[in-house]
Amino acid sequence: MKKQLDHQTNYFNQEPKFQEASVAASFEVCLEIVKAKKPFLDGELIKKCAIKMAQAFNDNEMVRKFQTVSLSHQTVSRRVNEISMHVTNKLENLINSCCYFSVALDESTDISDTSQMLIFIRTVNENYNYSEELLKLQSLHGTTKGEDIYKQLKCAVEQYGGFDKCTAIVTDGARAMTGKNIGLAGLLQKEGITCRMLHCIIHQEALCGLSLQLKDVMDKVCKITNLIRGGNRSLTHRKFKTFLDELETEYGDLLLHSNVRWLSAGKCLRRFFTLRKEVHLFLTEIAVDENLTANLVDKNFIYSLAFLTDITNYLNILNKSLQGQDQNVCCLYKYVTGFRNKLKLLRFNLEQNNLFHFESCKEIYEEMKECNIEANFKIFLPKLDMLITDFNERFSQFDDLKPSIDLFCDPINIDINSVDLKYQIELCDLQADPFFTSRGVTGIEIFKFLDKEKYPKLRDFGLQIVSMFGSTYICERAYSDMKYIKSKYRNSLKDSTLEDIIRLATTNIDVDIKDIVAKQLRPQCSH
Repeated sequence: MKKQLDHQTNYFNQEPKFQEASVAASFEVCLEIVKAKKPFLDGELIKKCAIKMAQAFNDNEMVRKFQTVSLSHQTVSRRVNEISMHVTNKLENLINSCCYFSVALDESTDISDTSQMLIFIRTVNENYNYSEELLKLQSLHGTTKGEDIYKQLKCAVEQYGGFDKCTAIVTDGARAMTGKNIGLAGLLQKEGITCRMLHCIIHQEALCGLSLQLKDVMDKVCKITNLIRGGNRSLTHRKFKTFLDELETEYGDLLLHSNVRWLSAGKCLRRFFTLRKEVHLFLTEIAVDENLTANLVDKNFIYSLAFLTDITNYLNILNKSLQGQDQNVCCLYKYVTGFRNKLKLLRFNLEQNNLFHFESCKEIYEEMKECNIEANFKIFLPKLDMLITDFNERFSQFDDLKPSIDLFCDPINIDINSVDLKYQIELCDLQADPFFTSRGVTGIEIFKFLDKEKYPKLRDFGLQIVSMFGSTYICERAYSDMKYIKSKYRNSLKDSTLEDIIRLATTNIDVDIKDIVAKQLRPQCSH
């Protein structure tokens, strides 16, 4: 009788722990499913596979445990919502305890033609720890005017205390965002919200590339490429790849160009330029449009192709530098400033007909020289001038930030007289402090060590700069995730569920599964 009572006592003591472990396992798997952006139905497949593995090891106890883990698609949906609420609560604490924040927002349509507005927030606390998180995903089922965007942004931010701590709002530069009267910028100004409005640096850079005005060259490249690997040319495409394989070329195929991809043009041009001779031979062999094929031996077209290939390659390098999370406005402006200096250098070299920094142009120059023809690439100087002018005009709003960026990047060596008056006295002490002058550090590493009592204004200034987004890259990346998540196979996702998935797929906040499980089981235990 005593043994039976002991067995029952052990069973009831172990049952809550077993149940807790089962629920925790369910949450862990659900979190992995959503982070991998997989359908909720995959939960049942994962459970089935786990059971099969346990059976393969002849572990009946493990089979029984796996069978208790609930992973139906309804359960996964519910778990995802609970984890999202947990992350949202942590985000609320981050925002409430932060010193400053900035907002990046963008609007785009999903596969069901619903306009989705993403609002991301970048916060920084007094220890200079920053985070970038999804604040709100708002589905706009009606119009997407400046007023609609303004209402949703205001509603999202005012849930966390309003715009008092906001240092900047970064947008894609669309008219609904930047309009001075009925756009987001104008409506914010009317409400007395004076934080900076910035046009995404990456979008600005992409627009600058259009000023080269060599669209006719790009169009011809696309037409020739489509002759080989267009929609219904699979046979021609296979023959072309076989042709390149026989010639043992550097690349095995051409690339299609896509306007919506930032790096597409540069990669397409580089591949096309490298294979231009092989493309001409192949098209001549299969006897297609002679007028289009003739471009590949036309001197002016080849010159333009070489120049455009080189410049877009430099633009691609800049674009790749600008992409990536955890980059504040200082980092991005540094890359743009460096590129503007490169443009001046390229112009100077081109004016001297020095093609050292123009790899493709130099290749064509050498080929022409063998034919006793002197290639003149100075004709593209006006194109470079337009590009330089466009960069100067488009980045003028970031040039206004230059004094602040210079101060943030190197407060030890900056000329005190060039700095805002309110920081000058503290800078005098900072530049005379051997603790800082001997460390050889710059930027955020200096501001982290500033004493709150001795350098309150400089420390506050540093927090403002660190809090600022410089681009909407984080939004673009989330839209790429959304395209994968809300596909043609999952186009009936509810708006709230889509927001939960995007939040968990993009978050850097640590998820405490034990805490979630404890809160969920607590009512059952007390009952």
